[in-house]
Amino acid sequence: MSRARTILAPLVKILISAVLIAILLSRIDGSRLLDMARTASSSWLLASLALYLLMILVSAWRWGVLLRAQQVGLPFRWLTSSFLVATFFNNFLPSNIGGDVVRIADTAPTAGSKTLATTVVLIDRGLGLLGLVLIAAIGATAWTRPDSMGPVGPVILWLGFAVGATVATPALANPHWFARLLHPLRSLHPEWIAERIARLTAALVRFRETPAALAQCFAGAVVVQALLVAFYLAIAYSLRIDVAFVDLAFIVPVTFIVQMLPVSMNGFGVREATFGFYFSRLGLPLESALVVSLMGAAMIMLFSLSGAVVYVGRRRAGA
Repeated sequence: MSRARTILAPLVKILISAVLIAILLSRIDGSRLLDMARTASSSWLLASLALYLLMILVSAWRWGVLLRAQQVGLPFRWLTSSFLVATFFNNFLPSNIGGDVVRIADTAPTAGSKTLATTVVLIDRGLGLLGLVLIAAIGATAWTRPDSMGPVGPVILWLGFAVGATVATPALANPHWFARLLHPLRSLHPEWIAERIARLTAALVRFRETPAALAQCFAGAVVVQALLVAFYLAIAYSLRIDVAFVDLAFIVPVTFIVQMLPVSMNGFGVREATFGFYFSRLGLPLESALVVSLMGAAMIMLFSLSGAVVYVGRRRAGA
């Protein structure tokens, strides 16, 4: 049964993505979309790649800040190369956790513990998600056409941010209390689980003792999300689509939140449908939404190939 599910799940995701893309394409003028893509400004597309590179550099810096808080020192260049490889796996594997596995595997030997490496990546992910929701809430608050917001408004997003911060705070403020919540898991494998809980608790205690690192990482997460918005804004400018930064500051994070639902292949179809929904609310044609979404995905995948180059170089160096 598990093997059948492993095979069936990706096929269902591919089917859902294909159906959504087919429905969207049936509702647009395909020649108009191709004309928009062909006439895209190369200078703005290069600017989008530069913004994405800057986002990767800030992401690697955030990760390094958390690792140093755990007394794990790795060169920024190494962290950047690892993040590039992780980005490649995130975009070319049918799951976005492949990159996290790469990051954990790369830092576990120096950290001396897979549990510690995993904890750092999970904290990084959690703070990144909070930054994502914060940017979405700010964008929703500044949305230029509040009468056409749709079902997800600023109240929901600010509430989501508050709930996320409230849930995360006890684990960091009182690690031993959080560890006690995990104690029932020891019944599964007493010694192994107990050791991992102890290591997790020690990592959380070190984070509690270095609040500046958490603050820096969160600030970096906000910058990362702002850079992703700027990336899509550069894509829109390359296509001569008139959309405001504040509007994309709402659309882009919400799109990434929707993509987290495990119902499609790497967000294809779901991402385009979300862009289409909100672009139509702004009075923009569906073609403009699809071309921005697809062009953005194409530029991200193009950039991600640099991670494949780094990965191949590592393999050769190891050999």
